[in-house]
Formats: sequence, C-alpha cells, structure tokens
Amino acid sequence: MVTAVSGGIGCGKSVVCRILQTLGYEVYDCDSRAKAIMDADAGIKLLIAEEISRDVIVELECGFQQINRKRLAEIVFNDEAALSKLNAIVHSAVRADIGKWICNNLTTETVERPHLFIETAILMESGLDKMVDDVWEVCAPENLRIERAMKRDNASRHQIEARIRNQQPLCYDEELVPEIPVNIITNDDRHPVLPRILELLDYSIPMML
Repeated sequence: MVTAVSGGIGCGKSVVCRILQTLGYEVYDCDSRAKAIMDADAGIKLLIAEEISRDVIVELECGFQQINRKRLAEIVFNDEAALSKLNAIVHSAVRADIGKWICNNLTTETVERPHLFIETAILMESGLDKMVDDVWEVCAPENLRIERAMKRDNASRHQIEARIRNQQPLCYDEELVPEIPVNIITNDDRHPVLPRILELLDYSIPMML
C-alpha cells in the first residue's frame, strides 16, 4: 500500500508525515529528495542552466556546481513556462528514485507493515498519482497556509501567494480519476490531526507497536 500525503504549501503535510514516522512508517519526502537529486546530478544542473537560466548555477572554487535556490525560485514562481521546464527536468528523476525506494522497502519487516507514504505538494503534475493507491489530502484555510509559510520560509506574503498560484489545485473528480480514493485531513489548528490519522490507518497502530 502506497499513500500520497498531499496538499498545498503551508497546509501541514509535514506535520502529518512526522506523526507517521513517529508511529514507525516509512515516508518519502519528495521536496528534500528532489533537492538532493538536483545537487548530486550534474546532468540536471546542465539542463537547468540551458533551459531556465545559467545565473542559477554557481561555480565554486573547488569546481563543484551549486544551485542558487533562491534565484531559481524567483524565476520559476514568476514564469509558468520556466516552472514547467523545471518540473519536467526533475519529476522523472524523482519518480525513478521513488521506484527504487519502494523496492528497497519490500523487506520482511515491511511485510508486517506494508504501508508506505509519499509526501508531495504536486501529486498530479509530477505523475505520482499513477504510483500510489490512495491519497491523504491535508487541508487548511488559505490565510492560515500563507501565515505558516511566511513564518517557515521567512518569505513575504507576495512570494507565498505566487507559489500558491503556481501549485495546480488538486481535482479528484471521480469521473476523471476513479481509481484513486481520497481522504481529507483537516489541519486548521482547531481540529486534532492524530485521531484522523489513526482513523485512516484503521486503528492498526497497536499491532504495529
């Protein structure tokens, strides 16, 4: 069983995933893994320089190339075409990495705990909807999401609003995507998250501990 924990910026996906990890589940963080893959892959850096901007690749004295993430974010979150190019470059590499991660977790231990989780903000655009069995959609009011993201990233409201505009709204019309069950987790600082997570796990935690 592979579940996507999805939702827009500031919704609280990471809160849900930290709880899952505390309970003993394996969680693949698409954001951090994508950054690691981009940092390690010279071919990806070359494509970013050629297709988006050479300014975002910094040559260090040791000869290593580093991505200027702040500059890259400024470009792609204000240029839809550049964002599409970046996504096309990174998504296939992430999907391949997830495939390896799933295979590596098919061990004797995980046979007893056969539930893996993938944390992602861009489920549909990345093509990960084709790799999961169901979705846990984490939701919060937009104003709260903006406030959380501003505090977390030390960013302006304008910057966060630009990121929200560039995150394609998730649409799980049953006629369009009938094979993906979607479960909602409300993370609005009013409703407790843990009881909902336990409910979705079908109260299986005691057996796992």
